[in-house]
This record gives sequence, structure tokens and C-alpha cells, in this order.
Amino acid sequence: MNALPPNPTDEGRAALIEALGSRSIVFVGLMGAGKTAIGRKVATMLSLPFMDSDQEIESVSRMTVPELFERYGEPEFRALEQRVILRLLENGPQVLSTGGGAFMNTQTREAISAHGVSVWLKADLDLLMERVSKKQNRPLLKNPDPRGVLEKLMGERYPVYATADLTVPTRDDRKEIIAGEVICALCRYLGVAAIATGATTDEVES
Repeated sequence: MNALPPNPTDEGRAALIEALGSRSIVFVGLMGAGKTAIGRKVATMLSLPFMDSDQEIESVSRMTVPELFERYGEPEFRALEQRVILRLLENGPQVLSTGGGAFMNTQTREAISAHGVSVWLKADLDLLMERVSKKQNRPLLKNPDPRGVLEKLMGERYPVYATADLTVPTRDDRKEIIAGEVICALCRYLGVAAIATGATTDEVES
């Protein structure tokens, strides 16, 4: 039985949210790092709203992300992405998952720094390949050498992701465990005291 990082008590949850103020918890990282899955779990554990910038982009444009890439190209997509994220950041506190390229935009990074706490979910290449190979809707991977594409993206983006407020390693483990580690890291970053009940994996639902 694997021990989970403790779940926040009601009192601890309130203390963490108070420390956040109007800031959002913003997940950054490459495709396949688990930003949406872990973000949703963190939002549930903290009783905060969850938003996904890609889903919001698709909602406002009435097109999928691959369709936007194909029709308008990456520069136009990134401009739309920036506008959507800046608007979403006005609605904190919340948990926000962003697209893999969003944090590369200087203005977007500055807005996240001003209105959020950024969390980089850092994954290794093998884990990313395993996850993204299961999905067909990754426009940047429509390439004969997807592993090479990911390696190139890691080289370009990881130094920028490393400027995030927090770095949490992710791996092939239960999302509750990774989410608990994110919350523990947030507590340390925000100066919130231990807020735990001490659940185990057998006591926490998927």
C-alpha cells in the first residue's frame, strides 16, 4: 500500500486558499505531462474551479486545437491562446491548465507571474512518449519522428519551464499522489503550515 501525501483538512484548505488570494494555480509543461489530469485532481482536493485553456480556446473559437493549427498556423493560435489565458487569469483563485507552448510567450509568463503560482510538471522523455502516442490529436507530433520532435521541444522549453515558481516531478503513478505532492509544494511555497489528515491510497477514490 503506497502512502499518499496527506489530503488537506477543511481548515488547511481554507488557509491555502487564503494564502493564494486572487491568484490561480497554473500548470505548465509539455504535452503528456498530465497538466489536465493532475490539475483537475488538485482542484477537487482544494474545492477550487478548474479551467483548461485549450478547452476554453476550442469553446470560443468553435474549432479544435488541431483545426486551428491547420487553418491559421501556430503564430495565430498562440496569439489566441495568450488572449484566452490572460482573460482566464482574471478569475482566480482557480486551477488552470495551459497548453505546452503557452509558457514560452513572454507576456503570458509575465501575466501568470502576476496573477498566479506556476507549477511545472516535469516529465522524462519516455513517459511523455508513452502518453502522447496514445492520442492522435497532437498537431506538433504529426511528424515521422515524434520522439525527435519531443526531444527538440524539451531542449527548447525545459529551460523556460524551469523558471516556474514550482517544479514537481511527474511519473507513472496515481494522480492522487502527484496532486498531493503539488499541494505540499504549494504549502511550502506559500508558507502554509501542515494541513493534513494522512490518507492512504486505499482511502482515496480515483
